[in-house]
Amino acid sequence: MSESTNEPGVESAQTVSTPDNPAPLDSNVADATSSNEVTLDDVMKERDEFKDIALRVQADFENYRKRAATQMNDELDRAVGKLVEQLLPVLDACEAAVAHGVEGVEQVWSSLIGALQKQGLEALDLAGKPFDPSLADAVMHEEGDGSESVVLEVLRTGYLWKGRVLRAAMVKVKG
Repeated sequence: MSESTNEPGVESAQTVSTPDNPAPLDSNVADATSSNEVTLDDVMKERDEFKDIALRVQADFENYRKRAATQMNDELDRAVGKLVEQLLPVLDACEAAVAHGVEGVEQVWSSLIGALQKQGLEALDLAGKPFDPSLADAVMHEEGDGSESVVLEVLRTGYLWKGRVLRAAMVKVKG
């Protein structure tokens, strides 16, 4: 009796697949594979789309990071500016004491103003210059010859904090 090769569970020598000799594909399997095939162009197109998305997300994040850093610095400058603004009456008192000849105040005043100037405080020097309403408030006016208004006297010093007017000067204007 010879064994039949068509028995269930028994494979013929021709259909056994090994790593060196893969089994031939059935024609139905080959047809199914070809209908599911993805071309290299399709894969590259999809890759390029994902790459574009990734680049946009990366650029958006970089813009967000820069914007957040700028906002943080602006908020810090405003907060420190508010603190400096609260110290201005102390500077005014020291300036008045020095102007009246009180001894021992000049050293404290110069130390305080020096430390604040290193951080971004600028005193406005407006005497003898054309009047600029964005930098000074004219609280006194003297008649002039009709030409442009000029600051005659600074009654209270004005200050800039990192380029912005922290407090406008009070001045006497001629013109």
